[in-house]
Amino acid sequence: MLEFYGLFPIVVSLILLKLCHSLYRWRSPKCKGRLPPGSMGFPIIGKTLEFMTPYDFNSVVSPYLKKRISRYGSKVFRTSLFGAKVIISTDHEVNMAMAKSSTQLGATESLRRLFGENSDFLQRKEIHKYVRNLTSRFVGPENLKTRLIQDIDVLSRNYFEMDDKAISSSFDIKEAATKMVVDLIVKKVIGEMESEAVKELGLCWTAFRTNWFSFSYNVPGTTVYRFVKARRKVTKLLKGLIQEKNTSKEGLGDFLEILFDEMKKDSAALDIDKAVNLIFTFFILSQETTPGILAATVKLVADHPNVMEELKREHEAVVENRGDNQTGLTWEEYKSMTFTHMVIKETLRFTSAQPTVHRIPTEDTQVGGYTVPAGWLFFGIPLVHFDEVKYEDPLKFNPWRWKGKDLHGTLSKDYIPFGAGATLCVGSEFAKCIIAVFLHHLSRFRWSLDPKTRVLRRYMLMFPAGCKVEIAKELSDQS
Repeated sequence: MLEFYGLFPIVVSLILLKLCHSLYRWRSPKCKGRLPPGSMGFPIIGKTLEFMTPYDFNSVVSPYLKKRISRYGSKVFRTSLFGAKVIISTDHEVNMAMAKSSTQLGATESLRRLFGENSDFLQRKEIHKYVRNLTSRFVGPENLKTRLIQDIDVLSRNYFEMDDKAISSSFDIKEAATKMVVDLIVKKVIGEMESEAVKELGLCWTAFRTNWFSFSYNVPGTTVYRFVKARRKVTKLLKGLIQEKNTSKEGLGDFLEILFDEMKKDSAALDIDKAVNLIFTFFILSQETTPGILAATVKLVADHPNVMEELKREHEAVVENRGDNQTGLTWEEYKSMTFTHMVIKETLRFTSAQPTVHRIPTEDTQVGGYTVPAGWLFFGIPLVHFDEVKYEDPLKFNPWRWKGKDLHGTLSKDYIPFGAGATLCVGSEFAKCIIAVFLHHLSRFRWSLDPKTRVLRRYMLMFPAGCKVEIAKELSDQS
């Protein structure tokens, strides 16, 4: 016993020494090159809580970024988020260099668990390119023009229909847009389904409408645990539906037709399980990102009466110029909505203050005078959107700044709301089309936004009190 008590202080000292050494190595990482300045914080937690603190929509740049850039005197710094080692860059040249590099798409561990470790969305560049090509055949301009815009128009119109005796109606923009996107994807991706299956699938998606970015521990009660449990349920349901469709070949959605045709090829890199994962990923990304941008667009328009009035004039003119037999929105009308596209482009600039370039280098990468070590996450934040040299009065929402400029491009030297490089968002035109069509129908009514509506920025936009809009019939609106 005496020997034990004599050894106990030594054992404790060795443990403390090991812990201190591990903490030192964590907080002072080494690499073959020059790491950006920064602080790693404590293991696991790092600087996550500060990074994820919501802040006011109109502040644009987060207090977290302002503090680091001021402290380090550098637009590139290192930190730790969600238990991972991270390089954050607000330097546009560095961001573009990383976007064009041969690195993998970067994702936090919680995102990897959400989408699944084998998700093609998170795979190497070659597979990601293959998936992009498949998806672009569905959401690219050609299919939007010939098929999707009519369905988007019909589904959007449903939210603005009122009983003949009613003079006003109200609904939450983000909730309505989310439901519309899910309904659209069910119809155009999967195809005809039994009403019970549609209802069950719709309920499943609600589990994913929460914070995607969190600590990655898969234990009961955590966000990741709920994600994994819900993903298993959804993928099981989707697999059953797709197997039935593959057998019957009846009532196929456009995207499912594309996937089944691809599976027939001898050299196809696609099977049922990968098709399920691809459709699951498409659902998740579409239902969360586009509705948030649409709700932010409506909020910005509501805060700027001159923008609201100009939109109203444009969309009234679109309706007035229609032929007597035309009932729906056409592709030509969509492309002619010049001011609407100016509003959307400005909204995308104004809302993009979160990372749009995500990478994980497979080997040490030299960029901007610094080293991004292999295996570290790289987050590129497009603060170029708020650069006074690039944009006049950049903190002001001003759609007219785009007058006479390219309105349909999704990427330029100083504009990257949809990312850049090989992982440029393939659904960008799809998202813009949904927003434009929704604005088209909204602008034909007198409308107002609930004054309680508040937008917060975090990794994604937040609407803590919802985004409820009230619409009222115009006396002349019979179209």
